Amino acid sequence: MATTRVSVRTIGIDDRAAEERTVRGGVVDHLVLLKPRVMSLVVFTGAVGFALAPGAIDWLRLLATLSAMAAGAGACGALNMWWDADIDANMARTAMRPIPRGRVPPHEALGIGLLLSIVSVAALGLQVNWLAAALLLLTIAIYIPLYTMVLKRSTPLNIVIGGAAGALPPVIGWAAATGSLSPGAIALFLIIFLWTPPHFWALAICRSTDYERVGVPMLPNVAGHVATCRQILVYAVLVAAASYGALAIPGVGLLYAGVATACNGVFLWRAVALYRLRAKDESARRKAAMALFGFSILYMFLLFATLLAQVCLRG
Repeated sequence: MATTRVSVRTIGIDDRAAEERTVRGGVVDHLVLLKPRVMSLVVFTGAVGFALAPGAIDWLRLLATLSAMAAGAGACGALNMWWDADIDANMARTAMRPIPRGRVPPHEALGIGLLLSIVSVAALGLQVNWLAAALLLLTIAIYIPLYTMVLKRSTPLNIVIGGAAGALPPVIGWAAATGSLSPGAIALFLIIFLWTPPHFWALAICRSTDYERVGVPMLPNVAGHVATCRQILVYAVLVAAASYGALAIPGVGLLYAGVATACNGVFLWRAVALYRLRAKDESARRKAAMALFGFSILYMFLLFATLLAQVCLRG
């Protein structure tokens, strides 16, 4: 009897622990659904755009802007995972996402995405201004109906055109701060817009088998690795040139110019190294592509962090 009682108690404890893990996993899975890493980049670049805009910083307006942008980014993440659940299940990089794992039902992801889309745009319009809200709506429209639903599965130019969505957050931030746009906002847009293709194509070189298996026409699968490495080098040159456009923004000066020059040097060096290995063995090419992909993330962070530092120095 004693043994039986211990067994029952143990089972009860295990059941409660399993339930607790399920609850905690549910919360985590719903956070993953919103793509928090992408959300953090959206909020960060949006904050930089807001801070660089002329005029004193209105901190309450900034908080309202970033909250709405975070919600809008979360909406894009949820809707993207809802639509792409079929291909996510067959790619190593995405197979552990909540919907393929059965942790979040597709209809729930759709509901969350639609709700956050409406709330984020309405809140930004009502609390800040309707130009910023219109730009947030445009971002969602480019990323979901245009990129996710159409371009991603139909053309190797998917990331070139769809990358506009990721480049709009600093423009939204600028518009939220001023109620208007200017060449400074366009300069920030161009940096991210031209950075996106080499960033994603470097990853696509390493994941080309995955993309081929699910029928997504990423550039390496359609044009080949040689052409992809050439395009990466071309875009690396373009983004390096575009990075200096931010110097036209009042208050951005020598500190940014120095950091941008150093970052551009490394970015171009890695792009050239990948280009030289374009026709070499797959292992060496993948290693060079992954090195470029990893640095591209640091590149974008350093540029925008330095722009933010220039705002602080501007006082």
